[in-house]
Amino acid sequence: MNDAKKFIILMGIVSLFADMTYEGAKGIAGQYLALLGASAIIVGFTAGFGELAGYAVRFLSGYLSDKTLKHWSITFVGYFINLFAVPLLAFVNRWELATMLLIAERIGKGIRTPPRDAMLSYATAHTGRGWGFGIHEALDQIGAVLGPLIMFTVLYLKGSYKTCFIILALPAILCISILIISYFLYPKPEKLEIETKIGIKSMSKAYWIYVAAASLIALGFADFPLIAYHIKQNFIFSDEIIPLLFSLAMAIDGISALIFGRMFDKFGIVILAVSILLSSFFAPLTFLGGSILVIIGICLWGMGMGVNESIMRSMVTILSPKEKRGSAFGTFHMIFGISWFIGSFIMGFLYEISLVILALFSVATQLSSLIFIYILYKMSYSTELPS
Repeated sequence: MNDAKKFIILMGIVSLFADMTYEGAKGIAGQYLALLGASAIIVGFTAGFGELAGYAVRFLSGYLSDKTLKHWSITFVGYFINLFAVPLLAFVNRWELATMLLIAERIGKGIRTPPRDAMLSYATAHTGRGWGFGIHEALDQIGAVLGPLIMFTVLYLKGSYKTCFIILALPAILCISILIISYFLYPKPEKLEIETKIGIKSMSKAYWIYVAAASLIALGFADFPLIAYHIKQNFIFSDEIIPLLFSLAMAIDGISALIFGRMFDKFGIVILAVSILLSSFFAPLTFLGGSILVIIGICLWGMGMGVNESIMRSMVTILSPKEKRGSAFGTFHMIFGISWFIGSFIMGFLYEISLVILALFSVATQLSSLIFIYILYKMSYSTELPS
């Protein structure tokens, strides 16, 4: 196994334990805030503002990682905030403090994501961009599945919420331990990048066209909590089944990242178009269908998530220069996240008006991104850009 693949796997294991920590916490955070006396408005604000702040900070994080070349330092700071905010939740008795910790966890994730993705991008030159990010996402999603299942088990065995958060300190410690090992083995991951004779010198027209496409996808991609809310309100499944449906979506996410990532390396950007066509129909299935169609829709939603984390990150890598990779990821994630936040707000509003209009909005915005994907397909921006 070459160094590039070893680095990707190590960082994938880091993400596995990280996801186990914060996805486990996410599965019980709403209930815990309610237990501490928070209202539904506070719970909704915490989730929404936390995600928005986490995405907004990525621009600054990416810029600083490029400017200072301190990719590892910024990554460590982000992971520490991201992970250790979770077990600290066991020691607070006020919803105000719990809210601050949950928002801090999202900000920590925002800080570490651009420099980490930049370091991963250097290694994917050896494995294939799509396959490299696909491997990382598949390992990441193992943790996303295990975390909520562990929390379900603890609560099923009559453990307390505080016990749950203390248990999540273990994967947090393992995550930081593997991160330290990765640093000592690969202190300069940028050396893994393959230099090409024809390279991209700046983030120009093709990058911004791609960002526009991704923004439209994000605008129409509903958050899982809205899907879960719909399932509960319409008694499609019982409450205890909903976390299992989320675990199913995360499993599909990981599998899809591998499959579509490999296909992207072989067939190019056309695979991104195919994946958008397929995943865009999750909304009519989940919001207008019965139990079987809801399950199919959730699987398509999970597939879309997998594509977002494999092909989309691959495209950012291809369309940005090595020296500005952190800024490229930071800018992309920030705009993508803000678009997702706006889209989620719009769909939450439309939910109260008409489920048919909600579904049409979701499908239409995602499919409209294909216009920009087609423009990229025709541009042949560089020799590395798949046709």
